[in-house]
Amino acid sequence: MKKFYKMSDSEMEIMKVIWASTAPVTVAQLLSAFESRNWKTQTVTTFLTRLTEKGLLTAYREARTNFYVPVITPKDYRQLEAQSLLSSMYDGSVQNFLAALYSGGIDASEAEELKKWFEKAGENA
Repeated sequence: MKKFYKMSDSEMEIMKVIWASTAPVTVAQLLSAFESRNWKTQTVTTFLTRLTEKGLLTAYREARTNFYVPVITPKDYRQLEAQSLLSSMYDGSVQNFLAALYSGGIDASEAEELKKWFEKAGENA
């Protein structure tokens, strides 16, 4: 993926359903999954089009049905989103990011877990 495009909350909901599926997903399956939202076919299709344009999905057509397949894993997406946040909000500095987290409060057990994580990461560097 050349450029990172952040997903909206609704797009993320759709991607979670697609990621959880072991097979390509159709609009009908998504409408069923989001029945409580009362989304119309056009609404779901619009989200799928946006996700495809963002390079997060690929689509293929069989007979009269479009099938959607993820191009990126949830883990890879989280990593790209984290890198984007780090770059745009914290000048690419993990230290600046952690300082912002710490000033908002972090409990002792979280601090200890982070310390262990950094020690382990330093051993693998």
